[in-house]
Amino acid sequence: MDRGKDANGGLAEATASRLRFESDEEAEEVEGPDAEGEEEQAAEEVIGSDKTSADYYFDSYSHFGIHEEMLKDIVRTKTYQNVITQSSFLIKDKIVLDVGAGTGILSLFCAKAGAKHVYAIECSQMADMANEIVKANGYSNVITVIKGKVEEIELPVPKVDVIISEWMGYFLLFENMLNTVLYARDKWLTDDGVVLPDRASLHLTAIEDAEYKEDKIEFWNNVYGFDMSCIKKQAMMEPLVDTVDANQIVTNCRLLKTMDISKMTPGDASFTVPFKLTAQRNDYIHALVAYFDVSFTKCHKLMGFSTGPRSKATHWKQTVLYLEDVITICEGETLTGSMTVAPNKKNPRDIDIKLKYSINGNRCQVSRTQFYKMR
Repeated sequence: MDRGKDANGGLAEATASRLRFESDEEAEEVEGPDAEGEEEQAAEEVIGSDKTSADYYFDSYSHFGIHEEMLKDIVRTKTYQNVITQSSFLIKDKIVLDVGAGTGILSLFCAKAGAKHVYAIECSQMADMANEIVKANGYSNVITVIKGKVEEIELPVPKVDVIISEWMGYFLLFENMLNTVLYARDKWLTDDGVVLPDRASLHLTAIEDAEYKEDKIEFWNNVYGFDMSCIKKQAMMEPLVDTVDANQIVTNCRLLKTMDISKMTPGDASFTVPFKLTAQRNDYIHALVAYFDVSFTKCHKLMGFSTGPRSKATHWKQTVLYLEDVITICEGETLTGSMTVAPNKKNPRDIDIKLKYSINGNRCQVSRTQFYKMR
C-alpha cells in the first residue's frame, strides 16, 4: 500500500516555511516608510491571501493544493473532459449548472463544447479565483460564477438543462455533497434534463495486510515500553484512505449499492446492504476495502471510471476498514455480513459505518460487529 505523507499538510508546511524565510530576507533588503504598505497592498491583490489556518479548517476548498490534486487526477479530469467533448450533444446550446465548481474546470469544458450558458456555483473563496480564470480565458459572456451555497442562492433562470458535478468523496459519500446535487436537481433541472454523472456504485472486497496493520494498529500495544492500547480502539474506528495493491486482494469484489443520481432521494444515501465475499486463495484477511465506480450512461457509449485497486489510481484511492480479527480463510470459503452506512447525526458530512461479519470455515469461526467513523 502507498504510505506517503499527507500531501496537503506537507505542502502547507513547506509553503509556510518558504514564505517565512523570504519575508526575513525582504526585511533586510527593503528600506523606506512605504515598504510595509506596498507589501500589504500586494498581498490584498492575491485572492484568498488573507486566509488563516483557522479559515482553511472551515473552508478547506479554498486551499489551492486540494484543487491541484484533483486537477492532476487524470482519471477524474480526463473522464469529465471526454464526456463533455465526445458527447457534446448533451451540452451544446444547453443551460448548464455546475455544482461545486471549484476552479471552474468543468464549466470551462462545457463552455468550450458550446453550452448556451453555464452557472458555476462555488461556496468557498475559490469562487473569486474561478471568476478570474473565466475572465482570463475569455468566457465571461458564457460562464457566470455564483459564490454561495446551493441551498441559499437563486439562479437568474428558472430551469437548467444539465447539472454537472464532481461531488464524490472518499468512500463515495464522505462530505455528503450528493445531497446538494439532489437539491439542485429537484429545484432547477427540467423534466427531461440530464445529471452528469448519473450513476454511482459502491463495492467491497477483502485484503491481506498484516505488515501495515501491525504498523498502524498493533503499534499502540507497546509505545517505547508503554501500554497505549486504549488508542488502538480509536484507531480501528477510523477508516484509512490509501492505495491498495491489487496483489493483496484475497476475495472476489462485490457490489454493495448502486445509486441513480437522476432518480434517487437523499434518504437513499443511508442504507444497510448484505455482502458475501468468496476467497480466491488460502490466505489471511486483515481488512475490508471499499471503492466506487462512476458512470455517465447518457453518452452515445457508456463512459466512466473506477476507483478500485485493479484500476488506475485516483486521488480517492480506496477506503480500508481494519478488522479486529485476523481471519484465516481457505479458497472457496465465504465471509458474509452486512454494512450499514449513514451520515453522522451531529455532522452530516461525516459518515458512520456499521459492519457485521462472520465466517464458519475449516480454520476460523468468527462473528463480530464493528463501528467506524469517517471524519
